[in-house]
Amino acid sequence: MRFAVLGTGIVGRTLAGRLAGLGHDVVIGTRDPGATMARTEPDAMGTPPYATWQADHPEVRLAGFAEAARTGEILVNATGGRVSIEALTEADAAHLDGKVLLDVANPLDFSHGFPPRLDPVDTDSLGELIQRTFPGLRVVKSLNTMNCLVMVDPARVAGDHHVFLSGEDEDAKKTVRELLLSFGWPEGAILDLGGIETARGTEMLLPVWLRLMGSLGHSDFNFHIQGAGGGGSWGGH
Repeated sequence: MRFAVLGTGIVGRTLAGRLAGLGHDVVIGTRDPGATMARTEPDAMGTPPYATWQADHPEVRLAGFAEAARTGEILVNATGGRVSIEALTEADAAHLDGKVLLDVANPLDFSHGFPPRLDPVDTDSLGELIQRTFPGLRVVKSLNTMNCLVMVDPARVAGDHHVFLSGEDEDAKKTVRELLLSFGWPEGAILDLGGIETARGTEMLLPVWLRLMGSLGHSDFNFHIQGAGGGGSWGGH
């Protein structure tokens, strides 16, 4: 399959690298490929410059958002949630219509410091906003409740734990489910929550996730949903 991963941060790189390792044709989309390759300093999170990663992954091509979206059969939104609409607008709706978009982003607003707020939140979600803005896209929200290493390697977390699906299009959710299985997620670990409005709930797990990261001192954990009578727990190591 041909995948277009939008976003050159650590999440986009991790997903692109895993997809390429599975034998897919992968392009990463960015606003300005020249500027992205020219950066020599780590980003605000300490992530090395993109050119360093690209040198180790020559099989992954870098392109502008529009070119990436045009060539990709399946799209992955790994941009920062606050700029996702802008990035998809640059990708051009003509290159989006009919395609599956796996949305792993969260609308984190750092303008008031840390921990970040969510915007939109409660009565709306980034997943819904993307679907409304680009009705031709088949948006599936998933993988946004864990760190990017767990996304592509669920065995990093000990024990049973879950990943969620939200979206309107059943065939699109089937496509994403098959992708999750290829990443190593067991069939029973994939929970379909229903329509895209259920992305509100998974996005609102982020404040809890951030607090857990601070308490545990690491991010190799995930949520586990226990059945009736068993209470609730989260898995981790």
